[in-house]
Amino acid sequence: MAKIPYTMVFVSDMQRSIAFYRDVLGLPLKFESPGWTEFATEGTTLALHKASIPAAAGADSTVNPAGSCRFGLHVPSLDALHEQLTAKGVRCIMPPTLQDFGARLSVYADPDGLPISFGESK
Repeated sequence: MAKIPYTMVFVSDMQRSIAFYRDVLGLPLKFESPGWTEFATEGTTLALHKASIPAAAGADSTVNPAGSCRFGLHVPSLDALHEQLTAKGVRCIMPPTLQDFGARLSVYADPDGLPISFGESK
């Protein structure tokens, strides 16, 4: 089975996105350059890549169109994360919510509006 060694996120403003992923989410910075930055996330690298065009105006981050992708992170407490992120002004798309499959999830938007899913580590 193939392993996914990295996930790439295209960003409009590298410095703003670095600050979000490093300072707000607390991901450890692995490598930084003007067009490519990497964060170490326990087995998979989260890579930021400078976008070649801006995001579509008015894109709705609450829908899931075909061809889109979302990554997720595990945290010890969704409730604590929710308090921390909303206090820092991060847009909450879905607060901690029990899903029909039994897990609790929450979703927040990065600076470009990309939804990031969070689940609780068990």
